[in-house]
Amino acid sequence: MAMAVKRGNAYKITVSVGYDARGKQIRHHMTWTPDEGMTPKQIEKELERQKILFEEDCRNSKVAAGNMKFETFAEQWFREYAEAKLKTRSIDRYRQYTARVYKAIGHLRMDRITTRTIQKLILNLSEDGVNERTGGKLSPRTVKEYIGFVSGIFEYAMKQGVVKENPCKYATLPSIPHKELDCFTLEEAQRFLDLLEDEPLMWKVFFYLAIYGGFRRGELFGLEWQDIEFDTGMITIRRISSYTKARGIFTDTPKTNGSCRSLKLPQAVISLLRQYQVHQTEERLKLGAKWTDTGRLFVTWDGKLKQPGSAIKWLEQFCKRTGMRQVNIHSFRHLNASLLINSGTDIKTVSSALGHTQVSTTLNIYAHTFAAAQAKAADAIADTLTIGRKQVVGLER
Repeated sequence: MAMAVKRGNAYKITVSVGYDARGKQIRHHMTWTPDEGMTPKQIEKELERQKILFEEDCRNSKVAAGNMKFETFAEQWFREYAEAKLKTRSIDRYRQYTARVYKAIGHLRMDRITTRTIQKLILNLSEDGVNERTGGKLSPRTVKEYIGFVSGIFEYAMKQGVVKENPCKYATLPSIPHKELDCFTLEEAQRFLDLLEDEPLMWKVFFYLAIYGGFRRGELFGLEWQDIEFDTGMITIRRISSYTKARGIFTDTPKTNGSCRSLKLPQAVISLLRQYQVHQTEERLKLGAKWTDTGRLFVTWDGKLKQPGSAIKWLEQFCKRTGMRQVNIHSFRHLNASLLINSGTDIKTVSSALGHTQVSTTLNIYAHTFAAAQAKAADAIADTLTIGRKQVVGLER
């Protein structure tokens, strides 16, 4: 039964819920303060109601869980939710976030963390010196990812009945400045393809697929020869190759359900793939037993899985050697999308080709590109149809 003791203007309510393994009585406490202007009779009635509600919460273990420190519950979230639902790379990224988050709020009880607490965390993450690598601030996008991590834990806590609301919901996040998508112009892309003619066949094939297919880096390294239908020109994405320091190179499922897709590529690209397959077969026969047969397109000299980060290093060196403007691997995906959009391809087809689950994702990322393409289309109509011909003729007379 709940007990209440008056302390000043407030009441301390205590509920006993049994004994722990050492025989010590388990008690939970809460403080209730009457509103100003309440009569003694109203206070007495409301106090009894608060005692009953608190005791029910304790019996349902909600208060016990709410007493749990954030770090303790976060580790529970990793075990119960993240490991079952999230991809390895996402879990590894969130693990990197725990150092700063646990230091700031890990010692606090779940039910004592408020929106104000989260706001202070945001301010702390946005301060100079937080980024050990640069000595500066964390970017607004990174701060948002940190709070997204914390918010996800609280969303799970709400479903488990540990807390009643998510304190991250009403926190104010820093604005993320708009950044233009960086990719080669049409002229730069053509020069890039021309320069690839003198490069190793493997990298030539890799970047042809990146440009003409718009595939993600992990999707490219996950491609196997069985994914290519040479007769139809179709390439199917079924898996990705990924890397973490803890696990090394490993195979995972594509980013989303929409990422599992089939695309028809130009015959010139398929012909290049045939040439590359013959080349790889010749290398395999030369090495004999030394060759590790993984079935992948992009492998090391002896057939083993290739580290996805190797493409970044090769591209950096290539740009330095040739004087090409430095871009990242993902820029070729943006180039593919831009070429599709400017060619008049509808938004749904573009979204499907890129492997986006929702069309809104494509629109959000390429809003400026679509707007520019639409403006060109409007100009084309204006060039075809003359507006106000009679008025113009009248003035000429």
